[in-house]
Amino acid sequence: MNVYKYPTVPLPGHVHVTNPDVYRGPWGGRNCRDSPCQANRDCACTGSKCVAEDRYFEQFDELYRTQLPSDGKIAAFTAESIQGVGGTVQFPRNYLRRVYEAVRSRGGLCIADEVQTGFARTGTHFWGFEAHGVRPDIVVMAKGIGNGYPLGAVVTTPEVSQALARASYFNTYAGNPVACAVGNAVVQVIEDESLQENAHKVGTQLLHDLASLMREFPETIGDVRGKGLMIGVELVADPETREFLPADDVAFIFEDIKDSGVLIGRGGVKGNVFRFKPPLCVTKEDAACAVDVLRAALKKFRAQRKR
Repeated sequence: MNVYKYPTVPLPGHVHVTNPDVYRGPWGGRNCRDSPCQANRDCACTGSKCVAEDRYFEQFDELYRTQLPSDGKIAAFTAESIQGVGGTVQFPRNYLRRVYEAVRSRGGLCIADEVQTGFARTGTHFWGFEAHGVRPDIVVMAKGIGNGYPLGAVVTTPEVSQALARASYFNTYAGNPVACAVGNAVVQVIEDESLQENAHKVGTQLLHDLASLMREFPETIGDVRGKGLMIGVELVADPETREFLPADDVAFIFEDIKDSGVLIGRGGVKGNVFRFKPPLCVTKEDAACAVDVLRAALKKFRAQRKR
């Protein structure tokens, strides 16, 4: 992402595909993503047929043909199920499934980054990749696994794990018994307290409330998206052109929200996306409070901009 990139040479052998963003990218619209809220753009999709999915996959395939070795070999493909710091970007329906199929047909592995989407955050599934109908070869996870305790894990298929037997392997921090106990306790609480169901119910209500806020402030909120308690609100200077809201204006709103006692994150290409990712035990009352605080901050910003 532009705002997070330093002027260094990219690592050799790593190729980035086109970001299949149905709000900001060249294709996408009202019927393309798995969310209670859709992009406010006209869309050529009909029924279950997603034109954006086809176009972005064609770009992926073109990149493979023109940028990768002619021997056809791929080591692996890595993707978040929903982009996190990237701005809570959701891919078109079926896009990830088709990419997984293409990668495997060329001998590559599929890696799912579940650091942010894992452990019930998306509400409908325990893992974000499940909503895409895919099964990764490798899953990387952290953050949610420890609920604040520093803990990460990698899960692989048996075939992948057997590769570690080809040479001696060790990890200084592997198998820490305290960390493992924390991870077990976190999973148990998620199950015992039905936090996945709570993420779905509270998150869906929060998405609808934020969508109402977008209609109230169409000059500033360009898009609301996400699933469960993984939600993004994109701020724009012009809803028609989707021009990014300037950094100083984003900071004005962001700081006002913080000063009112609500902590949210930021992400996106220009740091112009507010990221709502509260604890899974958050209540509807908590969510309503966050919406009220955001509304007050947007009213203050609107008044300040009219001066």
